Amino acid sequence: MSVTRVASRYAKSLLELSIDQHKLEQVKEDVDGFITALKSRDFYLMLKSPIIHTSKKQSILDVLFKGKFDNLTLSFLHILARKGREMYLPEMADEFLTQYKALKGITTVKIITAGPVSKAFLEEVKAKLAASQVTRKHIELVPEVNPELIGGFVLEFDDKMYDASVLHQLETMRKQLINKQVA
Repeated sequence: MSVTRVASRYAKSLLELSIDQHKLEQVKEDVDGFITALKSRDFYLMLKSPIIHTSKKQSILDVLFKGKFDNLTLSFLHILARKGREMYLPEMADEFLTQYKALKGITTVKIITAGPVSKAFLEEVKAKLAASQVTRKHIELVPEVNPELIGGFVLEFDDKMYDASVLHQLETMRKQLINKQVA
């Protein structure tokens, strides 16, 4: 079974269980904390390692998260470790957030600009996206800076990309000029 499929099933189980127990927001915060912990290369590699015994991994999970995570989340982590599925935890956490956002009607939009932009600009983009009906009800903007764009911006969300950058326009003109020279 593929990693994506396994991660999706476990994420769905955790999501449904947290809804049933009225702990959705707490579990979401725990998953956010878990994803933050995954930024540590050592922690990530420990989870993925087939050499480290499951009981050792469970002990590490307890040391890191006991008392900080809800019992539901901690029990879920232990069940996955006991079943030998702890290697899928990073993907499962990402998939949980994806399913959570779909449930709450949240679209994450990455906006890449050539330089820092004002909050007013971000709010204007957010309002235009909401009015366009190409996104869900709630929009979460994630700003990013890429000086190579020269100017303009790029929007990325739901496997879509809208490129209104100067770099893209220059590339388009360059291709048109090359095609005219060849013809």
